[in-house]
Amino acid sequence: MTGKAMARLIQSALVLLVMSFVVYGLMGLMPGDPIDLMIAGDPRMSSEDALRLKALYGLDRPWTERWLRWLGQVLQGELGYSRLYARPVAESMAPALGNSALLMLSAMALSLSVAIPLGILASLRPGSPLDRLVNLLAFASVSVPVFWLGLMLIVVFAVSLGWLPAGGVETVGGGGLADRLRHMVLPVSALALAGIGQAARHMRAAMISEAGADYIRTARAKGCGPARVVLGHQLRNALLPITTIVALEFGGLFSGALITETVFAWPGMGRLIYEAVMGNDFNLALSGLLLATAMTLAGSVLADMAYQRLDPRIGRS
Repeated sequence: MTGKAMARLIQSALVLLVMSFVVYGLMGLMPGDPIDLMIAGDPRMSSEDALRLKALYGLDRPWTERWLRWLGQVLQGELGYSRLYARPVAESMAPALGNSALLMLSAMALSLSVAIPLGILASLRPGSPLDRLVNLLAFASVSVPVFWLGLMLIVVFAVSLGWLPAGGVETVGGGGLADRLRHMVLPVSALALAGIGQAARHMRAAMISEAGADYIRTARAKGCGPARVVLGHQLRNALLPITTIVALEFGGLFSGALITETVFAWPGMGRLIYEAVMGNDFNLALSGLLLATAMTLAGSVLADMAYQRLDPRIGRS
């Protein structure tokens, strides 16, 4: 298992290297030169000043040479300076990373804690009223756009009832832990409701598929009770597709909640990357996009390791 994990890590590092080359080239095609933007913001700068700045930052060199120089700086932990936030990129990304992690992990935990029991219950009696109800709710969950769901939650619980804040991380001036938790309720609920349907449908399908396996019939023939068969034998293999969902959610942790973060004015990574791209902040956008790629690759590696842990036959194949 360790050898396979190392092989996957090496593959991921190579993919990340290629992606950095591609993303760096694409970011270079963005309209607007950072030096031109600096001149536009300070009319006192002359064309000679612009030439000196381009030479200082290496912008007069071929872009492949600039990419190698940037890569060397990244490997030394230097991500550059954010023009948009006027501070180092790492300092700009740190609070956004924490906010996105808090939001996405909370939503994932809530979504799975509801979806897995629903999927198991629906699989016990396929075609029953409960199964049809779960399928209907799952279909509604995957069909409703997350931005519409977020807006409806704001209209009902923030505007009409006034129970919860409509957006932000905390009340201006700080309101403590309880205040932060109140601000999390609506965005976490929107993300969790959007994810419950997909996870519940995968869980139901996997449980029904495993119910007809030989080892399940053997367990029943040995006298195992229904609860032990379902929870002790069937559930373990049925968790494999859920592992994929969790891995994909992990990969999208720092960039996939852009719409939710925008609707609820949540200062996370998705919103930060969007603002960096729109504001032509090269260093910040590049670092954010590559971090999102790295997290997706890390999620894939973790999924492979979890597969082998749940089903050792995968590791031997």
